[in-house]
Amino acid sequence: MKILVIGSGGREHAICWKIASEVKSATLYSVPGNAGIGEIANLINIPLDNLQEIATFAKKEKIDFTIVGPELPLAGGIVDIFNKKKLKIFGPSQKASNLEASKVWSKEFMAENNIPTGKFFVTDDFIGAKKVVEKSKFPVVIKFGGLAAGKGVAIAREYEEAISFLEDIFEKKIFSSVNNSVVIEEFLSGEELSYLVITEGENFIPLAPARDYKRIYDEDKGPNTGGMGCYSPVPVCSHELEKIIEKKIVIPTIKGLQKRNIDYCGIIYFGLMITDRGPEVLEYNVRFGDPETEVILPRMASSLLEILQAAVEGELKREMVVWKKEAAVDVVIASGGYPGSYKTDIPITGLDSVSSDVTIFHAGTKKINETFVTSGGRVLNVVGLGKNLKEARAKAYERIDSIFFNDMHFRRDIADLEKQN
Repeated sequence: MKILVIGSGGREHAICWKIASEVKSATLYSVPGNAGIGEIANLINIPLDNLQEIATFAKKEKIDFTIVGPELPLAGGIVDIFNKKKLKIFGPSQKASNLEASKVWSKEFMAENNIPTGKFFVTDDFIGAKKVVEKSKFPVVIKFGGLAAGKGVAIAREYEEAISFLEDIFEKKIFSSVNNSVVIEEFLSGEELSYLVITEGENFIPLAPARDYKRIYDEDKGPNTGGMGCYSPVPVCSHELEKIIEKKIVIPTIKGLQKRNIDYCGIIYFGLMITDRGPEVLEYNVRFGDPETEVILPRMASSLLEILQAAVEGELKREMVVWKKEAAVDVVIASGGYPGSYKTDIPITGLDSVSSDVTIFHAGTKKINETFVTSGGRVLNVVGLGKNLKEARAKAYERIDSIFFNDMHFRRDIADLEKQN
């Protein structure tokens, strides 16, 4: 069987790793992949934005099944292209991807379907945004309307901070040179939760809940990143809370998509805040989370590939998924300077040793003369497994002690629940 995984980060390495452990006879391919993925899959050097060439490769190579990792190919319509070529692919259509690709579309969708979320205003010019901010209660949340690799959100604690971010969007155009819009919304306080489901548009399978850390520094300080760490399970997410999330958020979302005649096959990622009013939606994503995937898949005892194939075939059953009792903690090691500018091609040492309780998923790596070097902002995901979060956390940090590259940076408070409480 030939399987293609599209993407180049830690999420895609985790997906490849899980499938390789399930189907020993499978031939894995990754576009474009990274050095870690290259240890278990054939790397195909096609740019992620060249969707037609990726589809042409899949057709020529007779790929049996394709899994899309990142949001950009989904928003670009790669699933639609594959479907036209009669190639089996797991992921939502371009239209369905608006849940993530357009913050405006998604917030209006939530309002239309009575899905709990913060109060919000939408505007597409600087003057209008400024007027909304002037009337807002601080802190206020400002979201760039399109895709921004997890960096398009600012929590402005004061007026000057809000105006500075709006200037970045509308005047400096740091995210896009065209079609800029923003969502300005109520700040929600509570505990964040990443809740993912696999769906074929009607039935759904919940994945193990996770909690990620978006800020670059300890104590949730500094700018937002794509994610600096994660853990699963999440103590706050009780069985009772999951029932509420499914009833008030998951099911209304799926029914809302049906009302708009949107066929949805893929992941729906619910970024939630557990507030005093109950769970509320911060954002939707239309793909596996990163770094959530890196803690969810090591805890999955059942076959990921079988579940994804069942979704594509319209045969999804809730009982297909089984979870291990172990906890997982992921600590991301990043290049110094991330999420701003950073150096690359820095040699990495300490990756040779193997442990059954720690898995390293590569994100921003490549090989030069058989040596692993850095090639991105987030470089490695060090994932510890243990009988509880405390043990898993200890194993991850202990493994990090043996890894080194110049100017590496990681948070030291991932899953430190005693301090955070």
